[in-house]
Amino acid sequence: MKLYNKILSALTMGSMVLASCTDLDTFPQSGSFTEEQKQDVVSMLPERLAADIVGMYSNNLQQFTVFGSKSGRGDDFGYPAVCLSNDLNGPDMVAPNNGYNWFSTCSEYSDRSDTYANPYMRWALFYNQIKMANDILNSIPDGTTDPTLLSYRGQAKAIRAFDYLNVAPYFQFKYKGNEEKPCIPLVTEEMAADPNNPRATVQAVYDLIIRDLTDAINDLEGYARKDKSEIDQKIAYGLRARANLYMENWQAAADDAAKAMAGYTPYQRAELTKPMFVSSDESGWMWALEITEADYNADNSLISWPGVIGSFCEGSYSAGVGMYKSINVLLFNLISDTDVRKGWWVDENLHSDNLKGQSWRGLASGDDIATLTVANQGKAAFLPYTNVKFGMYGGLGTNAAANDWPLMRVEEMILIQAEATAMGGNPSDGKQILESFVKTYRDEQYSCKASDAAGVQNAVWLQRRIELWGEGFSMADVMRLGRNVVRVKNGVATNFPDAYAFNVAADNGWLLMRIPQDETNANTGIPPAANNSDGTMPKPGEGIGLTDGVIN
Repeated sequence: MKLYNKILSALTMGSMVLASCTDLDTFPQSGSFTEEQKQDVVSMLPERLAADIVGMYSNNLQQFTVFGSKSGRGDDFGYPAVCLSNDLNGPDMVAPNNGYNWFSTCSEYSDRSDTYANPYMRWALFYNQIKMANDILNSIPDGTTDPTLLSYRGQAKAIRAFDYLNVAPYFQFKYKGNEEKPCIPLVTEEMAADPNNPRATVQAVYDLIIRDLTDAINDLEGYARKDKSEIDQKIAYGLRARANLYMENWQAAADDAAKAMAGYTPYQRAELTKPMFVSSDESGWMWALEITEADYNADNSLISWPGVIGSFCEGSYSAGVGMYKSINVLLFNLISDTDVRKGWWVDENLHSDNLKGQSWRGLASGDDIATLTVANQGKAAFLPYTNVKFGMYGGLGTNAAANDWPLMRVEEMILIQAEATAMGGNPSDGKQILESFVKTYRDEQYSCKASDAAGVQNAVWLQRRIELWGEGFSMADVMRLGRNVVRVKNGVATNFPDAYAFNVAADNGWLLMRIPQDETNANTGIPPAANNSDGTMPKPGEGIGLTDGVIN
């Protein structure tokens, strides 16, 4: 079932790139219109850019968006596939080790290669979208005052910042203390085409991110988006809150998070007593990939996020063949029995309170869903600690994989505010923000035991690991916090397969991703010697005894 992960020859790579438009040259290409001519047209008819804006957003939700449909790759379903890849690098998500696992390279850390397809996808998706944003920015005349064009410019700059924010944290260690180290190449609308584009410093990358988001916030003043698939001013504030958090600009992060989340309300406890995360209309969703049946239909449910991350899509890689995504038992054991989120996963006996009252197409209900099997790869029994966090469009057991995907939720903003407030010099207020959120919306019995800023930060990280599980934040947090990846612990039986059962030290250079060979071949500014090359690939059983401040 699974294609080889390694790209075996330059011919294979070249054919793949040509078939799917994944050239990493993100400079605008020449066409029948000069930039000046297009600007003239856009000045007269701003709506001409509307299709470009839609295309820029849809880049993240399409199936086969990087490698093309002819490849048939089961790990090529846009931004959610990147989120899954990053989370499987982390300490908290477990996947079986068998031939149906398209993401095995992520779990075993063999993805630190410049010739493997999965890490290439995690690079190309965002640089392709950066090109789209740059093309839009080049089409908008300088000094425009047209409100439509200002909204387009703001959205394009915010998307570009989002893209860099999804690449930068994985190619160099945390911002603080590494500002002058090489990170990733920058490409903007102002740059002339140049095949010599070295890696920019970490500081230069984040300076551009902050500048783009500040410009976006100004351009999006008063803009009313049509739906949650678009970026408005609050989302730009939310993205800047993320960036400031990564940079340890604590007060700025707290302030931006507060502005971003104004008017949004988290999921209520009662809402989370069943599988959710299906629609952008649900509580607390601020920004989303809004997916339709035409985007991910039944014929392609294998290549979709509900079919790979969720557990309720019949005939998929998850439910169909048992390729379920589970929580690390070490994290599961830290969730209080009074926390409603404990039901986001079945326990060792395949029980979850969240299955009560649920039905799998009338074939099974309640906990019987966990043990249900349907012949011919329709439904496999759950594994211990399988997630039931994500529901299913059309009901459990359907295969119309049209779930929306959360890009930003108010819960993330609250947790940014709590951490940043504590780390910015006011741990008591940060602790209060954290306690208020968890007690009100998740666990009425919750009490934060921390007494200093570092303790509150660890308490927030625990809550982020629970709340945002499966949504793509795991390794970004590991990297920005400079923590060890802790999957296994002495004296506790692990649910990680043997090949993935190891811990990784925070200073192991293997944590850094490698710039794809396709980029280094085309970009003389990044010769192979300038790529990340330090560290050693972790081995099964390695690093036992490492701690991270949460798993001790």
